[in-house]
Formats: sequence, structure tokens, C-alpha cells
Amino acid sequence: MKAATRDWIEKAEADHLAAVDLARRRKLPLHDMVCFHCQQSAEKYLKARLEEAGIHFPKTHDLEAILTLALTVEPLWSALLPAARRLKPFGVLIRYPGNDASKAQARRAITDAKAIREEVRLSLGLKV
Repeated sequence: MKAATRDWIEKAEADHLAAVDLARRRKLPLHDMVCFHCQQSAEKYLKARLEEAGIHFPKTHDLEAILTLALTVEPLWSALLPAARRLKPFGVLIRYPGNDASKAQARRAITDAKAIREEVRLSLGLKV
């Protein structure tokens, strides 16, 4: 595995762990942050797969665009498009006033991010 791929995976896994830890909070829940870190984890995992495949990707938070590039090497990942669409707004919009995530959205974001994480890790031969 390329060193750059490992770097993307480390960052992706840190976001994954942050989202999972934040989701466990009982007092003062931080649903926005859970959703943000889920989007970031999914984005970085997808970019790790692109890096490993040698596919250039633009600087973007658009999960649909990133996933579409990955489909050239992982065509079955088209099943992940709904998850990417749901996570997409959490990369930027959720960070600003007037855009608040609910508990249900945070739960769904965890599920969606885990699905993307698992597929990328399997593809790269990593433990899920």
C-alpha cells in the first residue's frame, strides 16, 4: 500500500473514531459534529481508495463526485451513492448557523459512513 494511501486512511479513521465517540454523548449531544466527522471520514476513505488506484481527484468535499471517480475501479460501489448523497451536506453546510442535524440524522450518518468505511477497507485488504 502506498504511504499516501495510509496517510488518508489514518485521517479517515480519526474522523470515524471522533464521530463514534461524539455519538455516545448523553449530555449536550453534538449531532452536527457527528454528521460532520462522518462526512469527513467517508470523504477521506474514498480519497484513500482513489490514491491507491492512482486516480487524480480534485479538492472537493462533494462525496458524489468523489464516489463517481471511484466507480471506475469499484463499479459495485454504485450501491453507496444514496449514502454519499445523504452525507454530502454535512461536509460544509452543517458548519453554519441555520443548519442543525437531528439525532436521527446523526444515527443515519454513522450508518452511512460505516458502510463506506467497510467497503474501502475491504477493497484495500484492511480489517473492518
